[in-house]
Amino acid sequence: MQAHSKICVVGLATMGQNLALNIARNGIPVTVWNRSPDKTEATLARAGKGWPMVGARTPQEVAASLERPRRLLLLVKAGAPVDDTIATFLPVLERGDLIVDTGNSHPDDTERRARDLQQRGFRFVGMGVSGGEEGALNGPSLMPGGERSAYDELAPILRKIAAQVEDGPCVTHVGTGAAGHFVKMVHNGIEYGDMQLIAECYDLMQNVLGMSYPQMADAFAAWNQGFLESFLVEITARILRAVDPQTRQPMLDVIVDRAGQKGTGKWTSEMALRYGVPTPTMHAAVEARCLSARKEDRVAASQRLRGPSPTARFDPALLDAVRDALYCSKICSYAQGLDLLAAADADKNWGLDYGEIARIWKGGCIIRARFLRSIQAAFANQRQLPNLLLDPELGGFLQQHQGAWRRVVALAAEHGVPVLAMGASLSYFDSYRRARLPQNLTQAQRDLFGAHTFERTDRPVGEAFHHDWP
Repeated sequence: MQAHSKICVVGLATMGQNLALNIARNGIPVTVWNRSPDKTEATLARAGKGWPMVGARTPQEVAASLERPRRLLLLVKAGAPVDDTIATFLPVLERGDLIVDTGNSHPDDTERRARDLQQRGFRFVGMGVSGGEEGALNGPSLMPGGERSAYDELAPILRKIAAQVEDGPCVTHVGTGAAGHFVKMVHNGIEYGDMQLIAECYDLMQNVLGMSYPQMADAFAAWNQGFLESFLVEITARILRAVDPQTRQPMLDVIVDRAGQKGTGKWTSEMALRYGVPTPTMHAAVEARCLSARKEDRVAASQRLRGPSPTARFDPALLDAVRDALYCSKICSYAQGLDLLAAADADKNWGLDYGEIARIWKGGCIIRARFLRSIQAAFANQRQLPNLLLDPELGGFLQQHQGAWRRVVALAAEHGVPVLAMGASLSYFDSYRRARLPQNLTQAQRDLFGAHTFERTDRPVGEAFHHDWP
Protein backbone atom coordinates (compact mmCIF):
# COMPACT_ATOMS: atom_id res chain seq x y z
CA MET A 1 0.00 0.00 0.00
CA GLN A 2 1.41 3.39 -1.01
CA ALA A 3 2.11 5.91 1.77
CA HIS A 4 -0.05 8.88 0.79
CA SER A 5 -2.65 9.36 3.56
CA LYS A 6 -2.27 12.30 5.92
CA ILE A 7 -4.10 10.58 8.77
CA CYS A 8 -5.91 7.35 9.69
CA VAL A 9 -9.27 7.22 11.44
CA VAL A 10 -9.30 4.20 13.76
CA GLY A 11 -12.76 3.10 14.91
CA LEU A 12 -15.66 3.36 12.49
CA ALA A 13 -18.85 3.48 14.49
CA THR A 14 -21.11 6.35 13.41
CA MET A 15 -18.89 9.10 14.86
CA GLY A 16 -15.76 7.62 13.31
CA GLN A 17 -17.39 7.11 9.93
CA ASN A 18 -18.72 10.65 9.87
CA LEU A 19 -15.43 12.22 10.89
CA ALA A 20 -13.58 10.19 8.25
CA LEU A 21 -16.08 11.33 5.61
CA ASN A 22 -15.64 14.93 6.80
CA ILE A 23 -11.87 14.62 6.35
CA ALA A 24 -12.12 13.07 2.89
CA ARG A 25 -14.79 15.53 1.72
CA ASN A 26 -12.34 18.33 2.53
CA GLY A 27 -9.81 16.80 0.15
CA ILE A 28 -7.50 15.35 2.81
CA PRO A 29 -6.24 11.83 2.01
CA VAL A 30 -7.39 9.53 4.82
CA THR A 31 -7.07 5.85 5.68
CA VAL A 32 -9.88 4.13 7.59
CA TRP A 33 -9.59 1.04 9.78
CA ASN A 34 -11.85 -0.90 12.10
CA ARG A 35 -11.48 -4.18 13.97
CA SER A 36 -14.47 -5.49 12.02
CA PRO A 37 -13.81 -5.06 8.29
CA ASP A 38 -17.51 -4.68 7.48
CA LYS A 39 -17.49 -1.17 9.01
CA THR A 40 -14.47 -0.27 6.91
CA GLU A 41 -16.35 -1.34 3.79
CA ALA A 42 -19.46 0.55 4.92
CA THR A 43 -17.41 3.73 5.36
CA LEU A 44 -15.83 3.39 1.93
CA ALA A 45 -19.29 2.82 0.43
CA ARG A 46 -20.51 6.11 1.93
CA ALA A 47 -17.62 8.12 0.50
CA GLY A 48 -18.27 10.31 -2.52
CA LYS A 49 -16.82 9.45 -5.90
CA GLY A 50 -13.20 10.49 -6.14
CA TRP A 51 -12.85 11.26 -2.43
CA PRO A 52 -9.29 10.50 -1.16
CA MET A 53 -10.14 7.62 1.17
CA VAL A 54 -8.62 4.14 1.38
CA GLY A 55 -9.44 1.20 3.61
CA ALA A 56 -6.88 -0.85 5.50
CA ARG A 57 -7.40 -4.43 6.68
CA THR A 58 -4.54 -4.66 9.18
CA PRO A 59 -2.49 -2.34 11.39
CA GLN A 60 0.44 -3.07 9.09
CA GLU A 61 -1.53 -1.77 6.11
CA VAL A 62 -2.47 1.30 8.12
CA ALA A 63 1.19 2.03 8.85
CA ALA A 64 2.17 1.49 5.22
CA SER A 65 -0.53 3.87 3.97
CA LEU A 66 0.51 6.86 6.06
CA GLU A 67 2.98 9.63 5.42
CA ARG A 68 5.64 10.01 8.12
CA PRO A 69 5.35 10.97 10.85
CA ARG A 70 2.22 8.85 11.01
CA ARG A 71 -0.96 10.20 12.59
CA LEU A 72 -3.73 8.05 14.08
CA LEU A 73 -7.09 9.53 15.07
CA LEU A 74 -8.75 7.16 17.56
CA LEU A 75 -12.54 7.13 17.78
CA VAL A 76 -13.06 4.28 20.20
CA LYS A 77 -14.90 3.95 23.49
CA ALA A 78 -13.18 5.64 26.44
CA GLY A 79 -11.36 3.53 28.99
CA ALA A 80 -9.71 0.17 28.35
CA PRO A 81 -10.57 0.15 24.60
CA VAL A 82 -8.28 3.17 24.11
CA ASP A 83 -5.39 1.39 25.80
CA ASP A 84 -6.11 -1.80 23.84
CA THR A 85 -6.17 0.08 20.53
CA ILE A 86 -2.92 1.87 21.30
CA ALA A 87 -1.32 -1.48 22.17
CA THR A 88 -2.55 -2.90 18.85
CA PHE A 89 -0.83 -0.18 16.82
CA LEU A 90 2.39 0.51 18.71
CA PRO A 91 4.25 -2.47 17.17
CA VAL A 92 3.78 -1.03 13.65
CA LEU A 93 4.55 2.60 14.55
CA GLU A 94 7.88 4.40 14.86
CA ARG A 95 9.28 6.94 17.30
CA GLY A 96 7.81 10.37 16.63
CA ASP A 97 4.48 9.07 15.33
CA LEU A 98 1.38 10.80 16.73
CA ILE A 99 -1.71 9.23 18.35
CA VAL A 100 -4.80 11.40 18.91
CA ASP A 101 -7.52 10.18 21.31
CA THR A 102 -10.82 11.88 20.45
CA GLY A 103 -13.01 10.01 22.94
CA ASN A 104 -14.47 11.31 26.19
CA SER A 105 -11.45 10.10 28.13
CA HIS A 106 -10.86 10.98 31.77
CA PRO A 107 -8.12 13.63 32.02
CA ASP A 108 -6.19 11.45 34.46
CA ASP A 109 -6.07 8.70 31.81
CA THR A 110 -4.91 11.22 29.22
CA GLU A 111 -2.05 12.35 31.45
CA ARG A 112 -1.02 8.73 32.04
CA ARG A 113 -1.10 7.83 28.35
CA ALA A 114 0.84 10.93 27.33
CA ARG A 115 3.51 10.23 29.92
CA ASP A 116 3.83 6.54 29.03
CA LEU A 117 3.95 7.15 25.28
CA GLN A 118 6.44 9.98 25.60
CA GLN A 119 8.77 7.65 27.49
CA ARG A 120 8.58 5.27 24.53
CA GLY A 121 9.25 7.98 21.96
CA PHE A 122 5.69 8.54 20.70
CA ARG A 123 3.54 11.68 20.78
CA PHE A 124 0.01 11.83 22.17
CA VAL A 125 -2.84 14.34 21.98
CA GLY A 126 -6.12 14.20 23.91
CA MET A 127 -8.75 16.01 21.86
CA GLY A 128 -12.32 16.69 22.91
CA VAL A 129 -14.87 16.50 20.10
CA SER A 130 -18.38 17.90 20.47
CA GLY A 131 -21.29 17.99 18.08
CA GLY A 132 -22.56 14.44 17.96
CA GLU A 133 -22.98 12.54 14.72
CA GLU A 134 -24.08 15.59 12.73
CA GLY A 135 -21.16 17.66 13.99
CA ALA A 136 -18.65 14.95 13.15
CA LEU A 137 -19.89 14.92 9.56
CA ASN A 138 -20.48 18.62 8.97
CA GLY A 139 -18.11 20.34 11.39
CA PRO A 140 -17.60 19.72 15.13
CA SER A 141 -16.07 21.81 17.86
CA LEU A 142 -12.57 20.45 18.47
CA MET A 143 -10.61 20.84 21.72
CA PRO A 144 -7.07 19.45 21.26
CA GLY A 145 -4.55 19.54 24.10
CA GLY A 146 -0.95 18.37 24.35
CA GLU A 147 2.24 19.82 22.94
CA ARG A 148 1.86 22.88 20.72
CA SER A 149 4.08 21.35 18.02
CA ALA A 150 1.70 18.40 17.70
CA TYR A 151 -1.25 20.77 17.32
CA ASP A 152 0.57 22.79 14.69
CA GLU A 153 1.12 19.59 12.72
CA LEU A 154 -2.57 18.66 12.96
CA ALA A 155 -3.94 22.19 12.47
CA PRO A 156 -4.19 22.13 8.64
CA ILE A 157 -6.52 19.13 8.95
CA LEU A 158 -8.42 20.23 12.04
CA ARG A 159 -9.10 23.76 10.80
CA LYS A 160 -10.69 22.39 7.62
CA ILE A 161 -12.97 19.85 9.30
CA ALA A 162 -14.08 21.97 12.28
CA ALA A 163 -17.30 23.99 12.39
CA GLN A 164 -16.83 27.48 10.96
CA VAL A 165 -18.10 30.64 12.70
CA GLU A 166 -17.71 34.33 11.90
CA ASP A 167 -14.31 34.57 13.59
CA GLY A 168 -12.74 31.33 12.43
CA PRO A 169 -12.86 27.55 12.71
CA CYS A 170 -14.06 26.07 16.01
CA VAL A 171 -10.69 24.63 16.98
CA THR A 172 -7.73 25.97 18.92
CA HIS A 173 -4.78 24.65 20.84
CA VAL A 174 -6.58 24.51 24.18
CA GLY A 175 -3.44 23.98 26.22
CA THR A 176 -0.72 21.54 27.16
CA GLY A 177 -1.11 18.17 28.89
CA ALA A 178 -4.65 16.91 29.35
CA ALA A 179 -6.19 20.35 28.79
CA GLY A 180 -8.21 19.21 25.77
CA HIS A 181 -9.99 16.40 27.57
CA PHE A 182 -10.44 18.48 30.75
CA VAL A 183 -12.09 21.28 28.77
CA LYS A 184 -14.33 18.75 27.00
CA MET A 185 -15.26 17.21 30.36
CA VAL A 186 -16.28 20.62 31.71
CA HIS A 187 -18.14 21.31 28.45
CA ASN A 188 -20.16 18.17 29.15
CA GLY A 189 -20.75 19.19 32.76
CA ILE A 190 -22.14 22.51 31.51
CA GLU A 191 -24.20 20.56 28.99
CA TYR A 192 -25.68 18.51 31.86
CA GLY A 193 -26.59 21.74 33.64
CA ASP A 194 -28.16 23.29 30.53
CA MET A 195 -30.25 20.20 29.84
CA GLN A 196 -31.48 19.97 33.42
CA LEU A 197 -32.40 23.66 33.54
CA ILE A 198 -34.39 23.30 30.33
CA ALA A 199 -36.12 20.19 31.71
CA GLU A 200 -37.10 22.13 34.81
CA CYS A 201 -38.62 24.88 32.64
CA TYR A 202 -40.61 22.23 30.77
CA ASP A 203 -41.84 20.87 34.13
CA LEU A 204 -42.84 24.34 35.28
CA MET A 205 -44.66 25.04 32.01
CA GLN A 206 -46.67 21.85 32.41
CA ASN A 207 -47.39 21.81 36.12
CA VAL A 208 -47.46 25.48 37.14
CA LEU A 209 -48.57 27.18 33.92
CA GLY A 210 -50.70 24.32 32.57
CA MET A 211 -49.35 24.67 29.01
CA SER A 212 -50.00 22.18 26.22
CA TYR A 213 -47.23 20.64 24.11
CA PRO A 214 -47.84 23.00 21.16
CA GLN A 215 -47.82 25.99 23.52
CA MET A 216 -44.56 24.86 25.09
CA ALA A 217 -43.02 24.27 21.67
CA ASP A 218 -44.04 27.77 20.60
CA ALA A 219 -42.51 29.23 23.77
CA PHE A 220 -39.15 27.52 23.29
CA ALA A 221 -39.14 28.46 19.59
CA ALA A 222 -39.73 32.09 20.56
CA TRP A 223 -37.00 31.95 23.19
CA ASN A 224 -34.66 30.65 20.51
CA GLN A 225 -35.05 33.94 18.66
CA GLY A 226 -33.67 35.96 21.58
CA PHE A 227 -30.88 35.84 24.15
CA LEU A 228 -31.55 32.13 24.84
CA GLU A 229 -30.83 31.15 21.23
CA SER A 230 -29.00 27.82 21.38
CA PHE A 231 -28.91 24.34 19.94
CA LEU A 232 -30.49 22.81 23.06
CA VAL A 233 -33.38 25.29 23.14
CA GLU A 234 -33.90 24.78 19.40
CA ILE A 235 -34.12 20.99 19.66
CA THR A 236 -36.39 21.25 22.72
CA ALA A 237 -38.99 23.02 20.56
CA ARG A 238 -38.64 20.27 17.93
CA ILE A 239 -39.00 17.54 20.56
CA LEU A 240 -42.13 19.13 22.02
CA ARG A 241 -43.79 19.08 18.57
CA ALA A 242 -42.92 15.43 17.87
CA VAL A 243 -45.70 12.80 17.74
CA ASP A 244 -45.24 9.06 18.29
CA PRO A 245 -46.16 7.35 14.99
CA GLN A 246 -47.48 4.27 16.80
CA THR A 247 -49.82 5.83 19.38
CA ARG A 248 -50.24 9.33 17.88
CA GLN A 249 -49.51 10.66 21.36
CA PRO A 250 -46.93 13.39 22.03
CA MET A 251 -43.53 11.71 21.81
CA LEU A 252 -42.56 12.81 25.30
CA ASP A 253 -45.57 10.97 26.75
CA VAL A 254 -44.18 7.61 25.62
CA ILE A 255 -40.57 8.19 26.75
CA VAL A 256 -39.71 6.86 30.21
CA ASP A 257 -38.52 9.61 32.58
CA ARG A 258 -35.22 7.88 33.32
CA ALA A 259 -32.14 9.71 32.01
CA GLY A 260 -28.90 7.94 31.24
CA GLN A 261 -25.38 9.25 31.67
CA LYS A 262 -21.97 8.16 30.39
CA GLY A 263 -19.87 9.61 33.18
CA THR A 264 -18.50 12.98 32.08
CA GLY A 265 -20.99 14.94 34.18
CA LYS A 266 -20.08 12.90 37.24
CA TRP A 267 -16.37 13.38 36.48
CA THR A 268 -16.91 17.14 36.38
CA SER A 269 -18.49 17.00 39.83
CA GLU A 270 -15.66 14.83 41.12
CA MET A 271 -13.05 17.19 39.72
CA ALA A 272 -14.85 20.16 41.26
CA LEU A 273 -14.66 18.45 44.64
CA ARG A 274 -10.98 17.63 44.04
CA TYR A 275 -10.21 21.31 43.39
CA GLY A 276 -12.62 22.71 45.98
CA VAL A 277 -14.63 24.62 43.38
CA PRO A 278 -18.38 25.08 43.97
CA THR A 279 -20.37 23.77 40.99
CA PRO A 280 -23.86 23.27 42.49
CA THR A 281 -25.74 23.56 39.19
CA MET A 282 -23.76 20.72 37.63
CA HIS A 283 -23.94 18.66 40.83
CA ALA A 284 -27.73 19.11 40.78
CA ALA A 285 -27.93 18.01 37.15
CA VAL A 286 -26.05 14.79 37.92
CA GLU A 287 -28.20 14.18 41.00
CA ALA A 288 -31.38 14.76 38.98
CA ARG A 289 -30.35 12.00 36.59
CA CYS A 290 -29.55 9.72 39.53
CA LEU A 291 -33.00 10.42 41.00
CA SER A 292 -34.63 9.78 37.65
CA ALA A 293 -32.92 6.38 37.48
CA ARG A 294 -34.77 5.32 40.65
CA LYS A 295 -38.02 5.00 38.73
CA GLU A 296 -39.49 2.09 40.69
CA ASP A 297 -38.77 3.77 44.03
CA ARG A 298 -40.38 7.00 42.82
CA VAL A 299 -43.50 5.22 41.60
CA ALA A 300 -43.89 3.51 44.98
CA ALA A 301 -43.21 6.72 46.89
CA SER A 302 -45.79 8.62 44.82
CA GLN A 303 -48.49 6.44 46.39
CA ARG A 304 -47.44 7.31 49.93
CA LEU A 305 -45.88 10.77 49.94
CA ARG A 306 -48.15 13.67 49.19
CA GLY A 307 -47.21 17.25 48.30
CA PRO A 308 -49.09 20.42 47.32
CA SER A 309 -51.53 20.29 44.43
CA PRO A 310 -52.36 23.87 43.40
CA THR A 311 -54.29 24.44 40.20
CA ALA A 312 -52.08 25.21 37.21
CA ARG A 313 -52.91 28.52 35.53
CA PHE A 314 -51.34 30.18 32.50
CA ASP A 315 -49.80 33.60 33.11
CA PRO A 316 -47.79 35.27 30.30
CA ALA A 317 -45.80 37.32 32.84
CA LEU A 318 -44.81 34.14 34.67
CA LEU A 319 -43.72 32.52 31.40
CA ASP A 320 -41.41 35.50 30.84
CA ALA A 321 -40.12 35.02 34.39
CA VAL A 322 -39.32 31.36 33.64
CA ARG A 323 -37.37 32.49 30.56
CA ASP A 324 -35.39 35.01 32.61
CA ALA A 325 -34.79 32.48 35.40
CA LEU A 326 -33.42 30.04 32.84
CA TYR A 327 -30.93 32.61 31.57
CA CYS A 328 -29.89 33.65 35.08
CA SER A 329 -29.31 30.02 36.02
CA LYS A 330 -27.42 29.37 32.79
CA ILE A 331 -25.03 32.24 33.54
CA CYS A 332 -24.33 30.70 36.95
CA SER A 333 -23.71 27.27 35.44
CA TYR A 334 -21.13 28.62 32.99
CA ALA A 335 -19.54 30.69 35.74
CA GLN A 336 -19.04 27.50 37.75
CA GLY A 337 -17.58 25.61 34.79
CA LEU A 338 -15.13 28.40 33.97
CA ASP A 339 -14.16 28.66 37.64
CA LEU A 340 -13.32 24.94 37.59
CA LEU A 341 -11.22 25.39 34.46
CA ALA A 342 -9.34 28.23 36.15
CA ALA A 343 -8.61 26.12 39.24
CA ALA A 344 -7.30 23.22 37.16
CA ASP A 345 -5.24 25.57 35.02
CA ALA A 346 -3.69 27.14 38.11
CA ASP A 347 -2.67 23.64 39.21
CA LYS A 348 -1.52 22.27 35.84
CA ASN A 349 -0.32 25.46 34.12
CA TRP A 350 -2.00 24.54 30.82
CA GLY A 351 -2.30 28.13 29.60
CA LEU A 352 -6.08 28.20 29.03
CA ASP A 353 -7.64 31.13 27.16
CA TYR A 354 -11.27 31.33 28.32
CA GLY A 355 -12.40 33.74 25.62
CA GLU A 356 -10.96 31.44 22.98
CA ILE A 357 -12.65 28.42 24.58
CA ALA A 358 -15.98 30.29 24.42
CA ARG A 359 -15.26 31.10 20.76
CA ILE A 360 -14.73 27.48 19.69
CA TRP A 361 -17.93 26.49 21.51
CA LYS A 362 -19.99 28.90 19.35
CA GLY A 363 -20.32 26.38 16.50
CA GLY A 364 -20.54 22.64 16.06
CA CYS A 365 -20.89 21.66 19.70
CA ILE A 366 -23.93 20.71 21.77
CA ILE A 367 -23.80 23.84 23.97
CA ARG A 368 -23.42 26.26 21.06
CA ALA A 369 -25.41 29.37 21.88
CA ARG A 370 -25.63 33.12 21.34
CA PHE A 371 -24.71 33.49 25.00
CA LEU A 372 -21.14 32.40 24.25
CA ARG A 373 -20.54 35.68 22.42
CA SER A 374 -21.15 37.45 25.72
CA ILE A 375 -18.64 35.19 27.48
CA GLN A 376 -16.11 35.79 24.72
CA ALA A 377 -16.62 39.54 25.08
CA ALA A 378 -16.39 39.35 28.88
CA PHE A 379 -12.90 37.84 28.73
CA ALA A 380 -11.87 40.18 25.92
CA ASN A 381 -12.74 43.10 28.20
CA GLN A 382 -11.07 41.58 31.28
CA ARG A 383 -8.74 38.66 30.57
CA GLN A 384 -8.31 37.84 34.28
CA LEU A 385 -12.03 38.10 35.11
CA PRO A 386 -12.34 36.38 38.53
CA ASN A 387 -15.86 35.11 37.93
CA LEU A 388 -18.38 35.47 35.11
CA LEU A 389 -20.89 36.93 37.59
CA LEU A 390 -18.65 40.00 37.86
CA ASP A 391 -18.93 40.86 34.16
CA PRO A 392 -20.99 44.05 33.87
CA GLU A 393 -23.30 42.67 31.16
CA LEU A 394 -23.93 39.20 32.55
CA GLY A 395 -23.83 40.16 36.21
CA GLY A 396 -26.05 43.09 35.33
CA PHE A 397 -28.66 40.72 33.90
CA LEU A 398 -28.69 38.79 37.17
CA GLN A 399 -29.12 42.00 39.14
CA GLN A 400 -31.94 43.20 36.92
CA HIS A 401 -33.86 39.91 36.69
CA GLN A 402 -33.26 38.28 40.06
CA GLY A 403 -36.81 39.16 41.14
CA ALA A 404 -38.26 36.98 38.37
CA TRP A 405 -35.75 34.24 39.19
CA ARG A 406 -36.74 34.24 42.88
CA ARG A 407 -40.42 34.24 42.01
CA VAL A 408 -40.03 31.17 39.79
CA VAL A 409 -38.04 29.19 42.37
CA ALA A 410 -40.56 30.11 45.09
CA LEU A 411 -43.53 29.14 42.94
CA ALA A 412 -41.87 25.85 42.09
CA ALA A 413 -41.61 25.06 45.80
CA GLU A 414 -45.19 26.16 46.37
CA HIS A 415 -46.40 23.82 43.61
CA GLY A 416 -44.15 20.91 44.58
CA VAL A 417 -42.14 21.04 41.33
CA PRO A 418 -38.47 20.12 41.87
CA VAL A 419 -35.98 22.65 40.48
CA LEU A 420 -32.72 21.18 41.69
CA ALA A 421 -30.53 23.01 39.18
CA MET A 422 -32.39 26.32 39.10
CA GLY A 423 -32.58 26.46 42.88
CA ALA A 424 -28.91 25.54 43.17
CA SER A 425 -28.01 28.31 40.72
CA LEU A 426 -29.92 30.90 42.73
CA SER A 427 -28.28 29.74 45.96
CA TYR A 428 -24.87 29.95 44.25
CA PHE A 429 -25.62 33.55 43.25
CA ASP A 430 -26.80 34.42 46.76
CA SER A 431 -23.76 32.78 48.36
CA TYR A 432 -21.27 34.41 46.00
CA ARG A 433 -22.72 37.91 46.41
CA ARG A 434 -22.71 37.88 50.24
CA ALA A 435 -19.77 39.23 52.21
CA ARG A 436 -20.65 37.08 55.22
CA LEU A 437 -22.03 33.54 55.29
CA PRO A 438 -23.19 31.37 58.24
CA GLN A 439 -20.07 29.21 58.09
CA ASN A 440 -18.76 31.11 61.11
CA LEU A 441 -21.15 28.84 63.02
CA THR A 442 -19.79 25.80 61.16
CA GLN A 443 -16.25 26.74 62.17
CA ALA A 444 -17.31 27.29 65.78
CA GLN A 445 -18.88 23.82 65.83
CA ARG A 446 -15.67 22.31 64.41
CA ASP A 447 -13.64 24.06 67.07
CA LEU A 448 -15.95 22.93 69.90
CA PHE A 449 -16.04 19.23 69.01
CA GLY A 450 -12.60 18.85 67.44
CA ALA A 451 -10.45 21.84 68.47
CA HIS A 452 -10.00 22.67 64.76
CA THR A 453 -9.45 26.38 65.56
CA PHE A 454 -10.81 29.42 63.76
CA GLU A 455 -9.77 32.84 62.49
CA ARG A 456 -11.00 36.06 64.13
CA THR A 457 -12.54 39.02 62.34
CA ASP A 458 -10.38 41.41 64.38
CA ARG A 459 -7.04 39.73 63.75
CA PRO A 460 -4.87 39.18 60.62
CA VAL A 461 -5.86 36.46 58.13
CA GLY A 462 -4.20 33.14 58.84
CA GLU A 463 -3.91 33.41 62.61
CA ALA A 464 -5.50 30.42 64.37
CA PHE A 465 -7.45 30.60 67.61
CA HIS A 466 -9.20 28.12 69.90
CA HIS A 467 -11.96 28.94 72.35
CA ASP A 468 -12.68 27.18 75.65
CA TRP A 469 -16.36 26.57 74.93
CA PRO A 470 -18.72 26.44 77.96
